Amino acid sequence: MAEFLSTPIAYLKGIGPQKAALLTKELGIKTYQDLLNHFPFRYLNRSQRNQCAHLDLAESYVQLVGFIKTIQEVGVGRSKRLQCTFSDDTGSVTLIWFQGWKWIKPHLIPGKSIRVFGRPKRIGNAWSIPHPEISPTEDVPLSGFQPIYHSTEKLASVGLNTRGIERIMAQLFEQIDLRNHRELIPPSLAYSLDLISAAEALKKIHFPNSESDFSAARKRICFEELFLLQLEMILRKGLRKRTEPGFVFEKSGALLKQFYEEKLPFDLTNAQKKVIKEIRRDMQHGEHMNRLLQGDVGSGKTLVALITMLIAHGNLFQSALMAPTEILAQQHFETISTLLNDLPIRCALLTGSTKKSVRKTLFEDLKAGDIHIIIGTHALLEEEVVFNNLGLVVIDEQHRFGVAQRAKMRHKNTLAPHVLVMTATPIPRTLAMTFYGDLDVSVIDELPPGRKPIQTIHRFDNHRSQLYDFLKQQIALGRQVYIVYPLIADNETLDLKSLNDGFEAISRSFPLPDYQVSMVHGKLKPEEKEFEMKRFIDGVTHIMVATTVIEVGVNVPNATVMVIESSQRFGLSQLHQLRGRVGRGGGKSYCILMTDYTLSKEAKKRMETMVETTDGFKIAEVDLALRGPGDLMGTQQSGTLNLKLADLSRDQSLVEMARKTAVNVYTEDPALRLPIHEALRSYMLSVFQNKPQWDKIA
Repeated sequence: MAEFLSTPIAYLKGIGPQKAALLTKELGIKTYQDLLNHFPFRYLNRSQRNQCAHLDLAESYVQLVGFIKTIQEVGVGRSKRLQCTFSDDTGSVTLIWFQGWKWIKPHLIPGKSIRVFGRPKRIGNAWSIPHPEISPTEDVPLSGFQPIYHSTEKLASVGLNTRGIERIMAQLFEQIDLRNHRELIPPSLAYSLDLISAAEALKKIHFPNSESDFSAARKRICFEELFLLQLEMILRKGLRKRTEPGFVFEKSGALLKQFYEEKLPFDLTNAQKKVIKEIRRDMQHGEHMNRLLQGDVGSGKTLVALITMLIAHGNLFQSALMAPTEILAQQHFETISTLLNDLPIRCALLTGSTKKSVRKTLFEDLKAGDIHIIIGTHALLEEEVVFNNLGLVVIDEQHRFGVAQRAKMRHKNTLAPHVLVMTATPIPRTLAMTFYGDLDVSVIDELPPGRKPIQTIHRFDNHRSQLYDFLKQQIALGRQVYIVYPLIADNETLDLKSLNDGFEAISRSFPLPDYQVSMVHGKLKPEEKEFEMKRFIDGVTHIMVATTVIEVGVNVPNATVMVIESSQRFGLSQLHQLRGRVGRGGGKSYCILMTDYTLSKEAKKRMETMVETTDGFKIAEVDLALRGPGDLMGTQQSGTLNLKLADLSRDQSLVEMARKTAVNVYTEDPALRLPIHEALRSYMLSVFQNKPQWDKIA
């Protein structure tokens, strides 16, 4: 069966070399297996027959059987169209083609019985069907529910539109003996989970005769996709723990005790204490730590990271903290240096802007072990960066780093250093299980004491005068304000307020000498950006007009108002991150979302969500439902998933079920040696065949 499914698609009747090459180029379909896995993305119910006199707008598609009465070409030039009167025993409708009608017209013969399928529209009392699908009456649909496949214009030009793909799919199924189809999930397990067989699911996903057929097929295929993905990550995790020893951090160290007693800025929350215990447990047992730390904006992740680095120092190891931007790296360096003030521990900063003369000394001291904690950007990955004894790597906003980049840090010592990856973007549970199933996960779900909730308000552009009055009141109280724009320069296509225009408008409304305004964006030179940032941090300027460059890395406790212009253009995660720039001091803080009136349904939902809650995890769940997992996790993570049918935003219960099942299978049979797992083991061996040390799983 496997050999048959690996047959090149060119050998399927009606395809041939040219169409095969086009299928590969357009859809990535090379073999029979690829074609089988080209699932429909929706279905049309072809089991019902409608009548012209009883059409209803509630019906998205209708199927009529009748004949063409009249045919005429209407209009001139580009507005020319083909218009037909179609009738059945109950009445008539108009069929209209605006494009491609020259190829359709020869097939329209007055008086000949045909089948019409399309979406009806009503103008006044008259019904029309634009661009309907036409077929002979005797051409019966291949199933009650017609599958609709993704195709392209080039494929359609050679007859491989959705109906063409449906026909070649039917030909393939005529040649397949599904009785020999490989079942990766043991039948007893599938039965206990109320899953149909994989063979039955394949047939029903392409040619369902009812909604229940489709639902059962989709459930089986989606579950199998998710289950295999979860099991692979659990196997990787188990393999890593057995084959990758880690440095043993037995001691806490006197410096950590001194830090707790003299430098800790506030009592740790229970959530922080719990996470630190989990990290300590990892590093004491001689296993390589690979832990994801999730925490909402302002939850105290940096302090947890610092305590972890102090533990490494107490065991005579160096630590590295890698951040995605220079601003964030600089912020971490200043925060950690301040917290460690007067303690005998040396921190250093390395970014792309670090001068060559400084780098030379820094590299020498790092290699000699005189630098205990180094904080930096991608510059830490350079070959010249050599450590004396690196024991811990902390990666902040880890989703901004590619897998290959993170892997480079693992080879900076003889044994891989412990790894703590952090994110301030709360990740829904289903996504965390799917993208980071091979990591241990810790969550800080509690804010430090004294953090007051931020009041979020949505206002339309016509409230701008009231907004400016409010900002002046806040500045009079000694507070500072962020105003964030999505762009630097005008973009007529998107019709956004640009940063430059915004800066001019703010400068006019908040004139000198009473008000000082800074402007910061990503295209400024580093020294210019640093100068403007410092003016705002020092309280010299009252308002910072900026792009999302201040999304992370700016900590100004005196800033109490965040105004986000054209906020409908931002995603929920980004809005939440921006809101987290305020509320860091003792004063009441506000986030004001400015939009115009023309909001899409999704934009309205984002505004409503931001106003209703400050819970990052609730926001992440809404964001997942609106945007899907690919956009939420970023393009660098896209290679993690190869899901053909499962949808992490709508299949959350299946993700949970798949994870639980994979854990149970691994617990019962970690080497997949039981006879019922023979097919599963063979599949996993093929997945891991290019991975070293897979043999040690057995």
